[in-house]
Parts: sequence; C-alpha cells; structure tokens
Amino acid sequence: MAAVTVILALAAGPGFPQGSPEHRYEIELALDAGGRPDAAAWSADPVPWRARRILPGAEPLPGDVQHDPDHGWSIRFFGAPTEGPDVPETRFDCGPDPVRPGEYVTVTEPDGAEFVYRVVGVG
Repeated sequence: MAAVTVILALAAGPGFPQGSPEHRYEIELALDAGGRPDAAAWSADPVPWRARRILPGAEPLPGDVQHDPDHGWSIRFFGAPTEGPDVPETRFDCGPDPVRPGEYVTVTEPDGAEFVYRVVGVG
C-alpha cells in the first residue's frame, strides 16, 4: 500500500493544556486495510518513511519513521544532540482506532513527557 502523509497537531500535554496547532508532526505511513500503520509495509519498503517535527519559530526537524515489533513506532530525528545507535527516539502510539482525522495519537518524547496529538489530515 502507498504511504500517506499524516498530519498531527498538539491537542494537549505538559505546558499546553489547550494544545497548540503550531506544534505539529508530519509523518509518512502506509496504512493497512483497517487504517492502522502497516508494519509489514514498513519492513518491505526500501525507502525510509519521512517525518518532520514542526515547532513555532524553528526550522522543521527532519527524521524518519522506525518500527520495532517489541516497542512499536517511533521517529528518529537527524542531527539529534546525541548520534549513534542509542540515540533516544520519539515514540508514537496510534491506539486501537484507525488513523483518520479527529482521532488521537500519543507522542512520548525522549525525556518521557507524553503529549496528545490530534490527527488533522491524512492524504
């Protein structure tokens, strides 16, 4: 299945109880028939699935999507302060629902802070 771009906007989290539409992630994912991220498609795709973190007043931070069968989905950002195989990743959990506008995704930053993002676009 072809990858789509999923756009997430901050719905709530530490320091942002009302959310912030300026804090976003753009993540390329292939979705399975149930609308969930497709681990088999990720594994079979020779091209990395791109991701970007967008923050107000900063250049977008590029990265790529990673999947581990034991730990789930994450984003590895390029140019992170610590490089190498042990660099902390930003994890994301789409929950049991399909990835579609109006649904929510939990994003866990490398420091353990959890934020809730709302899916605002899939295309």
